[in-house]
Amino acid sequence: MNIAMNDTLSKRRLKMWIRFLSVARSAEGHMREFLRVNHETTLPRFDVMAALHRRCEAVTMSELGRLLLVSNGNVTAVVDRLELDGLAKRTTSNADRRTIYVALTSKGLKQFEVLAIDHEREINVLFGNLAGDELESMMQLLKCMGKGESA
Repeated sequence: MNIAMNDTLSKRRLKMWIRFLSVARSAEGHMREFLRVNHETTLPRFDVMAALHRRCEAVTMSELGRLLLVSNGNVTAVVDRLELDGLAKRTTSNADRRTIYVALTSKGLKQFEVLAIDHEREINVLFGNLAGDELESMMQLLKCMGKGESA
């Protein structure tokens, strides 16, 4: 009986995983399109700007990669473009010339603040069908999932 119960839970967890991925991919696709159409930008670009904005100070390229959970190569391509557009600036460390710091410029900060307002507004629309108590429940469940605990 215990095995059957575990099989049932296993199948339910699998269904949950598929649904979770479906919702996450759909929301990500929606936000990619929203940023492309409304701001002529990309989600990776927004993510890099958001990470730099959150830190409020220059960070190393390696640290930026860790914050975003992507490779340094992926970060470099986005930062290259931000720098070309005058939205980010790289500086070399005085202590170690191999260490490069990156930060948003004042133009980048201003542009990100506009993006962030619209991004939040669109996320609010996207998940507008969730009430406050449902959001709290979802946050608790996601915390449990992140810890590898069962909810």
